[in-house]
Amino acid sequence: MTVALLGPADIRRLADEIGLRPTKKLGQNFVHDANTVRRIVQLSGVGSGDVVLEVGPGLGSLTLGLLAVGARVHAVEVDPALAQRLPTTVAERAGGAADRLHVLTADALRLAASDLPEAPNALVANLPYNVAVPVVLHLLGELPSLRTALVMVQTEVADRMAAGPGSRSYGVPSVKLAWYGTAKKVAAVPRAVFWPVPNVDSALVAFQRGEPPAQVPADEVFAVVDAAFAQRRKTLRAALAGWAGSAQQAEKLLRAADIDPAARGEQLAVADFARLVAVRG
Repeated sequence: MTVALLGPADIRRLADEIGLRPTKKLGQNFVHDANTVRRIVQLSGVGSGDVVLEVGPGLGSLTLGLLAVGARVHAVEVDPALAQRLPTTVAERAGGAADRLHVLTADALRLAASDLPEAPNALVANLPYNVAVPVVLHLLGELPSLRTALVMVQTEVADRMAAGPGSRSYGVPSVKLAWYGTAKKVAAVPRAVFWPVPNVDSALVAFQRGEPPAQVPADEVFAVVDAAFAQRRKTLRAALAGWAGSAQQAEKLLRAADIDPAARGEQLAVADFARLVAVRG
């Protein structure tokens, strides 16, 4: 099946047609380079038989690329004008694939599994940069069927998502994402492939779901992670005083979990945080 991917002139024409003025508030930067779209789809590893969740399809650049390889696509778009135009764009440029597209006008941060007609196994998206991490974490928690992801985010965010303990970029996003699996920064994306051109660099992050490191509730692990990183310069004994009830109790729990009370949050892996929650009971 032949699919006509969007180029720079197509993007401008579609934007003019619906009176679109891209806004920073919604993180609207649209990919207009077909080779970049093909690269994203290739790196995602999706193909015929995959059910893909795409967040923020915008004018349809990546949507068309995903449909071209035979995937079924559930596109979640918060902008009603863009959501309304997307099926028409697909019908015009990939008519034979129109029945494999489902568009939902919704905020991905509030998306529930019950909102989708089937369970997606892959997330592939050019995410709005201002909400990228919250969206990914929400979807991984809400949709256990998601086994893989490939997301385009700001380079600085990509570094944080893929960082390991002790590294400069390691923080709350790194630990929480590691609860669900393994993230890796796989490619840089030049600014010139977007319209409008963003004032930040972009990168692709690949994710593979794994098993949680312990049988404890995710929200309890995330609560102690938040506390540990709220004041990065403090030792865990001090940083977790509020979470544990007192500095003395925090030290007791840390020692019981075989964690140095003088350590800082950036030195701990997600399994360490999970062990601390398990000790607290």
